[in-house]
Amino acid sequence: MRSKIYLNTLTPSASASSKLELANGAAHLFFLVLSSHRCRIDEEVTHKAWLNRSNILFTGTDKWSLDKRVTLVNSNNSDFSIHISKVQVTDEGPYTCTFQAYNKPRITHVYLIVQVPARIVNISKDVSVNEGENVNLFCLAVGRPEPTHPSADPLGDIQFLDITEIKRQQGEDYECITNNGVAPPDKRKVKVTVNYPPMITDVKNMPAQLGKTAILRCEAMAVPTASFEWYRDDHRPVENDNTLRIKNEKTRSLLLFTNVTDKHFGNYTCFASNRLGASNASMLLFRKLSHTHDPYIFPLSFPPLLPLLSPYLSIICPSVSSFPPNLLLPSLGHTKPLPVLDQPRKIGP
Repeated sequence: MRSKIYLNTLTPSASASSKLELANGAAHLFFLVLSSHRCRIDEEVTHKAWLNRSNILFTGTDKWSLDKRVTLVNSNNSDFSIHISKVQVTDEGPYTCTFQAYNKPRITHVYLIVQVPARIVNISKDVSVNEGENVNLFCLAVGRPEPTHPSADPLGDIQFLDITEIKRQQGEDYECITNNGVAPPDKRKVKVTVNYPPMITDVKNMPAQLGKTAILRCEAMAVPTASFEWYRDDHRPVENDNTLRIKNEKTRSLLLFTNVTDKHFGNYTCFASNRLGASNASMLLFRKLSHTHDPYIFPLSFPPLLPLLSPYLSIICPSVSSFPPNLLLPSLGHTKPLPVLDQPRKIGP
C-alpha cells in the first residue's frame, strides 16, 4: 500500500514551524509511505536548499544526500519540493527549507512524525494448570505513539495479568488488546486450561418394568475428561452382555438395559476418575409395578428372639403397591392379616 502526504510550508515572508504526521494501516515497523515536502516560493530566489537536521539533502538541483529514497520533485521559481519514499522511523525529525531572496535569508521548519500501528510482538503461550495454582500472563506490544492496553491498566508497553489460586470457572481464553489510534487494535488470545478432579453432578434412582428398557445416568464434570466404571452392589464390575450395555460419552456414562430382568434390580455405583482424583455415586434400579400387581415386599430381617424379650414389636415394612397392604407374620404363629399401623402393635397372647 502506497500513499502520498503533501506539506505546504508557509510563504517565505514569514518563518514558522509545523508538523507532518505519516501513518499507514500496515502493521510493519517500516511504512511504504511517500512523503512530499513542498516549499512554495513567491520571490526571486538566488539560492535554496533542503536540510534534515544538519545534513544537507539538496542545494538547488544538486543532491547531497546519499539516500536513494530522497528525490527532488520540483525546483522552479515557485516550488521547491522533495519526496521521501518508504518512510522509516529514523526519518522522523526536523526538516528545513531555506532560500536566499533579495539578499535576505528565508527559513521554514517542518517536523516529520512517523507513526507505527500498535502490534503485539510477544505474548504468553497457552497454559494448563491445576486448580488452586497461580497463573502469570504477559503481553508485550510496540508502536508509535506508545500503545495502550484498554483491557487493563498498562505498564509501559507490557501488560501483566496475575491470577492467584485459580478456580475452575476461570479456565477460558484471555485476550490482550493493544491500540495507539493509528490503526485498528491488535488482538491476541491465550488459552488457560484449569485441571480439576471429577465431580459427579447428575444421579437419579430409576424405576423399571420387567421386559422393558431402562437407563441409569452418571454425569461428571472434570478436566481432563473423566473415565467411567460401573459396579454392582456386591462390588462386581458391570460388563456388557446381551441385555446390558455401557455407553461412555464426553462428560457422562450411560448404563443401558435393553431387557430388564429380576437380576438387574439393585444398587449400582458409578466411579469417575482422572489423574487428579476420583468420585463415586450410587443409584438404585428398582421394580416398577402396575396397579394390577400384588404388593412387592422388600426382604426383611430381624432378631428371632425379639418377641420373647418384649410384647411389642415394631417392623418397618417397605412395599410398592397402589393398595394398602396387609402384614402376615407366619413365623410367629400368627397367620391372621394385620393392618398397617403408624404405631407399634402388641403381638402375643
